[in-house]
Amino acid sequence: MAQGNALGALGNIRSTPELWQKITFTFLILLVYRVGSHVTAPGVDVNAMIAFFQQNQGGGLLGLYDLFVGGNLSRSTIFALGIMPYISASIFMQIGAAVIPTLDKMQKDEEGRKKITQWTRYFTVALAAVQAYGYALFTAGVTGAVVNPGTSFTLQMVLFLTTGALFVMWLGEQITERGLGNGASLLIFFSIVERFIPSIGSAFGFVSTGAVSLLSLLAMTAVMIGVVAGVVAITLAARRIAIQIPQRTMAKGRQREAAKNFIPLRLNSAGVMPIIFAQSLIVVPGAIAQFSGNQALANVADYLAPGTWLYFVLSAVLIVFFTYFYTAIIFNPADVAENLKKQGGFIPGIKPGAKTADHIQDIVTRITLPGAIFLTFIALLPIWLADLFAVPFQFGGTSLLIVVGVALDTMAQVQQHLLLRKYDGFMKKGRVRFRGRNAGVGGF
Repeated sequence: MAQGNALGALGNIRSTPELWQKITFTFLILLVYRVGSHVTAPGVDVNAMIAFFQQNQGGGLLGLYDLFVGGNLSRSTIFALGIMPYISASIFMQIGAAVIPTLDKMQKDEEGRKKITQWTRYFTVALAAVQAYGYALFTAGVTGAVVNPGTSFTLQMVLFLTTGALFVMWLGEQITERGLGNGASLLIFFSIVERFIPSIGSAFGFVSTGAVSLLSLLAMTAVMIGVVAGVVAITLAARRIAIQIPQRTMAKGRQREAAKNFIPLRLNSAGVMPIIFAQSLIVVPGAIAQFSGNQALANVADYLAPGTWLYFVLSAVLIVFFTYFYTAIIFNPADVAENLKKQGGFIPGIKPGAKTADHIQDIVTRITLPGAIFLTFIALLPIWLADLFAVPFQFGGTSLLIVVGVALDTMAQVQQHLLLRKYDGFMKKGRVRFRGRNAGVGGF
């Protein structure tokens, strides 16, 4: 029996044992992650670290990292590094496969993918150890943050934080294998969402103190709702290329009329990665200046501070560049054309093989530009809104893209489970579609 509304879909979820077990398991893993996020690394004064982040790192590189790990970095917990070392290692391997033929070949068979997964884990260990060492030195440099700084404290921090990062990686893999959705993406999603409620409370606190007018808050809320709707629309938007795949009748061996299908090319294939790459590069001079005390780099960081014209121009250029760069890495038209040719399929009016690959590449190049412009708009909009409504806070365009993308991916998986059991999903119309394989770790 079919239920057409959301309440009916929730009832169907409860009556689908496999799906219910996956959801329950996922929530249990997230609960473990939440508990670990309150275990502070030994030897650190949490209050001193939180005060330092509030004063110095709101929009810096560490502030961006702290967003993705749910505040664990500023609280110096054993999960301070979060899932980010594993994601960084995965992205490096993904980029390596695009430039190293051996890795690209390994990705195309099961045994090769298993080896790449194992290498990614080893790389995660190395990255986590390096990041833990850097964070230990950074923590020791914060006034009053470390009780007994020294070699013992540094080694202790490296051990605890590296172990914590590997445990978080294991939690993410467990969700991917036995739970619902992509584990790494869900951990970041959970880290961002759990900070929404305190942020909402802070916004109303500004209204009660008179720092922000109620009208400004309502106007900004209306704009944010519109932005969320736009993000959902662009995230799901895809250019469909019509293809035809011949079908054969097995009994008589005669070819029937070709079946009409589509290749969906997403408008925003790169996800949130271009914004992350661009912001990471822009804040590098300030981060280095803070640690080294270099005045020249500090001056450069002032010119690149959020709100300056140079920041806007450089951000736009970098986001557009990385959108094309990352799209070229995660999407290979030659592979699509080759797979289509093996199935006997073709694009009407286009020769199979190289001509098909060129045709797909031309379309991807054209549709990537509006996707890049959209990402630039989302990245810079929070700064404009904060200035326009004169509010002392910003909503994060980067976090919004991640939350929407992961939520849509997870909803699509729930939808597929329900439809396999002959149930309707959450929506009869406008079902979640066109979410590609790169919407997980690499594309958030």
